[in-house]
Amino acid sequence: MNLQPVLSNFALILFVLMVITGIIWCLDRFVLAKQRRRAADAALREYDARNAKLVAEGIKVDHNGNRAAIEAAHVRQPTWVEYSGSFFPVIAMVFILRSFLWEPFKIPSSSMVPTLLVGDFILVNKYTYGIRLPIINKKVIQINDPQRGDVMVFKYPKDMSQDYIKRVVGVPGDTITYEDKRLTVNGKAVEYTPLDDYLDDQHPVYHKQLEEKLPSPGGFTQHRILNTADRRNFDFPSVEQFPLREACDYTEDKFTCVVPAGQYFMMGDNRDNSADSRYWGFVPDRNIVGKAFVVWMNFGNFKRVGGIH
Repeated sequence: MNLQPVLSNFALILFVLMVITGIIWCLDRFVLAKQRRRAADAALREYDARNAKLVAEGIKVDHNGNRAAIEAAHVRQPTWVEYSGSFFPVIAMVFILRSFLWEPFKIPSSSMVPTLLVGDFILVNKYTYGIRLPIINKKVIQINDPQRGDVMVFKYPKDMSQDYIKRVVGVPGDTITYEDKRLTVNGKAVEYTPLDDYLDDQHPVYHKQLEEKLPSPGGFTQHRILNTADRRNFDFPSVEQFPLREACDYTEDKFTCVVPAGQYFMMGDNRDNSADSRYWGFVPDRNIVGKAFVVWMNFGNFKRVGGIH
């Protein structure tokens, strides 16, 4: 049995821990605590009766110290119950926050450079694209749809245990063409503005840097992308036979895709160093995790803290 998908699903682990500690907390609150109280009362009655008999026989007894110790010994929670009760509200709070509000992620690769760097810790808004049930990721309340230019976290279609992050460049119904390292959306060429070359800190190489203006509702979404001069438009032999491949028309130096309903076309900002929808296909709506909106920490560069554009 392969346990890796389970172990990599932190939400599932949290849920199981929450259920176990919650059951123990409820059991103690409504059953075990009352049993301990009854046992303590019975022990105290027996203690009082014994003391009353000793007093009647003229023997002096300690009415306070021993009585308190007997009561404390009987009402004290077992260690496993005490720890479970302490951890339950913490685990429940973390589970609710991660499942419905915000979830933290760490950027592991350079596919979104220069927008996101390796080592960035980001927060993802879990509710902006709708409320989803934890674990099964089923949407139950619709709120907003992803828009072109959004930086989105999603489950990798080929391996649902992996979380990917890319930029939305095509929404359902869009016609996306990629030629000469330039995008065309619905027949309109995307506008690019050259910027100063970008020096990759991890690899001593300069990349061509451009500002890309993706059309979005109400105007444009502006962000930076990178191109590598000696790389081809895309690696045609690496294109897979992904689901709904028939919606795309590939040649060795160009492709056009019509984004199917309920699907999204994703690309990394580091265009020549990103495995994305060009190679493994569309991202279904059911795979969406949320929208990345802030870098909250990078231990190697504190200046990285801020919003994501």
